[in-house]
Amino acid sequence: MSPDNTFIAVVEDDSEIRDLTVGLLAREGYEVGACPDVPAYDRLAARRRIDLVLLDLMLPGEDGLSLCRRLRAQGETAILMVTARADEIDRVVGLEIGADDYLGKPFNPRELLARVKAILRRTRGEPAWSSPARGAEVYLFQGWRLDSGSRDLTAPDRREIELSGGEFDLLMCLVTHPQRVLSRDQLLDWTRGRNAAPYDRTIDVQLSRLRRKLGDPAGGAGLIRTVRGGGYMLSAPVTTEGGR
Repeated sequence: MSPDNTFIAVVEDDSEIRDLTVGLLAREGYEVGACPDVPAYDRLAARRRIDLVLLDLMLPGEDGLSLCRRLRAQGETAILMVTARADEIDRVVGLEIGADDYLGKPFNPRELLARVKAILRRTRGEPAWSSPARGAEVYLFQGWRLDSGSRDLTAPDRREIELSGGEFDLLMCLVTHPQRVLSRDQLLDWTRGRNAAPYDRTIDVQLSRLRRKLGDPAGGAGLIRTVRGGGYMLSAPVTTEGGR
């Protein structure tokens, strides 16, 4: 993902962390806006398009979880939450309401850049599971329709289902490998790259969210099956428009 024309907002109330993060991203060639709180972010967003928000959860006034919920309801802005490592519950809640990824404080600058590039690749560029030969396809499974070009998911009753960038990548992994067991490590590698830690819970949260959007029961016995000791599998056969 090229930094060209990519604008990142850093919403962080700690001035030292904010300045260091802004400087790091600017040196990588990104356009960056610094916001000490949510009102400052709202003023920035009213002036220009923002591609990615680095969002601290603990903010004065309106907190990061509230802004995360608003951003996900409004559109496609990518969200990287920044949390204290002890904030496990807030981290999971943030992923549940639509954040694309999280990073714990204190963070390594190289890991921050790796996470930023991975999110931008997933949400704006060529995803990790793809290959140069793969063009845009429309996948059909059990009445569902997933357009890999427009990233639109349509339910059997014709409702449009909104997917976050991470949910889309996860579903793409499943529909391109239907009725095949995919390990958790494979899904982590394909959707988040090799920088993902083995204890990363993002896949678990996104799978749970994706299952709910597909109308799957809580036990995982529907479209996305849990295979004990193995991983996960899309249980339905998949075809593409045109019958390929």
